[in-house]
Amino acid sequence: MPAGLGANFVILIVFIVGIYFLLIRPQKKKEKAIASMRDSIQAGDRIVTIGGICGKVVKTNPETLIIQVGADKTKFEVMRWSVSSVTSKSKSSSDRTDEKKEVKKFTPKKLKKDKEEKNNEDKVKHGADTAAETGAVAAEEIKESNAESTDSEKIRNNSEVAVGSDAVDSEENKDSLGDLQV
Repeated sequence: MPAGLGANFVILIVFIVGIYFLLIRPQKKKEKAIASMRDSIQAGDRIVTIGGICGKVVKTNPETLIIQVGADKTKFEVMRWSVSSVTSKSKSSSDRTDEKKEVKKFTPKKLKKDKEEKNNEDKVKHGADTAAETGAVAAEEIKESNAESTDSEKIRNNSEVAVGSDAVDSEENKDSLGDLQV
């Protein structure tokens, strides 16, 4: 019996470990991500609260946020834990300076000339390809329009024949009616 008890004990341990990795651990990761999101809220961020209120953060305190909502710019205080999501982050001053400072890499003049020549060759090649494609498309359109014009001529001729045959039929009918009336 002790062997059966040991097998049951192993199954129970495996079940508990499975529950931990499937349920508890992902939930803790999610809570940690939400806590870091709430801690990183700054003035200027746009947020949505758990209650569905959308607003712009005006001032931050350790436990609360003062947000501005509506067209009349009403301000009120909400708890940090009530923030559901941040819809848009404000650009901090450090982000703005990073955008302005663009790192320029030194390239020797000879390499610059080679790159410019290659770019010019690529542009010419691309232009020739585009012109060839445009010419092919134009030729197809001309063929299609010619085919359509011959189709429309056939339809016109058929309608003239039909109208002419109707006129002949109507004259024959008049003659036969005239014979009946006499």
